Amino acid sequence: MSNSPAPAPSSPAVPTVARRLISMVYETLLGLAVLFLPFLVFEIATQASHAKVVEHMRQALAFLVLGAYFIHQWSREGQTLAMRTWRIKLVMPGREHVPLQAAVVRYLLAWLWIVPAALLDYALGLAHWQALGVLGAGILAWSATAWFDKDGQFLHDRLTGTRLVQLPKPEKKKKAA
Repeated sequence: MSNSPAPAPSSPAVPTVARRLISMVYETLLGLAVLFLPFLVFEIATQASHAKVVEHMRQALAFLVLGAYFIHQWSREGQTLAMRTWRIKLVMPGREHVPLQAAVVRYLLAWLWIVPAALLDYALGLAHWQALGVLGAGILAWSATAWFDKDGQFLHDRLTGTRLVQLPKPEKKKKAA
């Protein structure tokens, strides 16, 4: 009989940055679907006005609706539909679920993916392809934070104490004989 301690359980795998970015592309498409009905109602109510105040209300609506979607999914199951598809889960070590407060802070910090680039676009008066290029560079710069993190996590996860983990592939069902 050996007196050596049992091996410590291995930490869950961290999804690759590429896998997380691909999941985010899918998440963008799902986000547009989530926004469709609220925007339809809003456009009807405002008669599709392009007044400055209505434009700001439109942005606030998108921010709030997307916030409700992400915060609800992260604090309830730790996964959005895109995350479930790519077998990525948001966890908070030592907790069964991500607390609501942590999900809110993570949502706010996740805007750092695009806000600095959007502000730079605005400050420089960029438009079209130039603006899109700066936005893409901002996203790549933020994703690079995972390469500098010892656990491979993005900066907003490091700051909130959350982690993205890669779930294993489900076992294949055996055919009945």
